[in-house]
Amino acid sequence: MSFLEITTEEKQRVIGELSAVKADFASRGWFAGTGGNLSMRIGGFSPESFHFAVTASGKDKTKTTPEDFLFVDQSGKPCEATRLKPSAETTIHCEIYRLTGCGAIFHIHSVFNNLVSELFWERRAVPIDGVELIKALNVWEEDAHIDIPIVSNFADVPRIVPEVTQRLDPRIPGILLRKHGIYAWGEDAFAAKRHLEAFEYLFEYAYRWELLQAARR
Repeated sequence: MSFLEITTEEKQRVIGELSAVKADFASRGWFAGTGGNLSMRIGGFSPESFHFAVTASGKDKTKTTPEDFLFVDQSGKPCEATRLKPSAETTIHCEIYRLTGCGAIFHIHSVFNNLVSELFWERRAVPIDGVELIKALNVWEEDAHIDIPIVSNFADVPRIVPEVTQRLDPRIPGILLRKHGIYAWGEDAFAAKRHLEAFEYLFEYAYRWELLQAARR
């Protein structure tokens, strides 16, 4: 489906869903210093051709305006005439959509996701063992073990993309940038939000568990 075939009603629906998620996350303090970005796919999908709405760069995400989002194509270029610029990290969204075919991607910065990204940097993954909330990531094995990938963070965002391509784990709907934040995705906005909440819970658990273990030594 070309972007021109997407109806105004569908565009408004996607913007409405993203606006609700943005307001929810803002109320939790997840957009400090305008950081973070949200996106949601619209219309059809193939790895070579897709479109999505993404947060505009530099906006105060604690406020709602008519210019919070814009539509871009699979290369991250705007689909419509606009003075808005897509988030600087849109190329990462492009690659995750291409690799996974997901419907929504949410990225936030938090203290705990930054702490664990450094704490476990040498092993390049955050290990989680047997915690019940792993099931929120659609991993249903009893006493499951997962490793949430951590990748390098560079000021030149396109340099991050090849490492995302290499390290993305199809079993885990998220990837963590070192001392930066988590990207979580899902088949739709509801699933992406559930996954993000689960990751944040698991990151806090992992950090506090390490503290407890250290205190016992």
